Amino acid sequence: MKKILIIEDDPELNTNLKDALTTENMQVETVYDGLLAERILNKSHFDCILLDVNLPGKNGFDLAKDFRTHNTSTPILMISAFSELEDKVQGYEMGADDYLTKPFYMRELILKINSLIKRSQNTAAATKENAIIIAGDLQLNTTLKEVSRQGIDIALTPREYQILLKLLESKGEIVSKQTLVQQIWGRSFDANTNTIEVYINFLRKKIDRPFGKESIKTRIGYGYYFED
Repeated sequence: MKKILIIEDDPELNTNLKDALTTENMQVETVYDGLLAERILNKSHFDCILLDVNLPGKNGFDLAKDFRTHNTSTPILMISAFSELEDKVQGYEMGADDYLTKPFYMRELILKINSLIKRSQNTAAATKENAIIIAGDLQLNTTLKEVSRQGIDIALTPREYQILLKLLESKGEIVSKQTLVQQIWGRSFDANTNTIEVYINFLRKKIDRPFGKESIKTRIGYGYYFED
């Protein structure tokens, strides 16, 4: 049975979410406060976390960021009334795996949760097969989700890590923006491919420029590839 944590301070929405997920045969735990949620996350394991942004005690952005310092694998679906691209990018930067804008359909929420859990399980299975990927002087450890270059550790957000992993797995082959969106965010993701451009720029600033490299290449009109 899938175990879900709902972190939402609106009592009515919290109850509605719990009822909808319980109907789908999920084990659901709920919490209304960010600080209390942090304590729960530090001692319990969940298959997916449903996280509101505006919370008393500690907001969702900060909660996600701190959670990712010790857990990079549990999927986080962030929900918020904020629909601007900047808000979504901030959510992803803090460690969210997907973002759903209020109001939303419960069916869409359930589809996203199932998709995130399935993707997380597939990623866990794949990491057992190939723990270390080496591309020139860059090394990626799929078990620990750590990246280093020239022996220097590089801190990446979960989204940055996933994009880099896809590029490395493609072994120099071009990966289109649409493919990155579908494979990392899922087919239900409603943002345009400009989101990928933002993350590619984040990656270049972290893994290329400090080392005088230009590993992440753009093929205009086609996509991106990693050159050793």
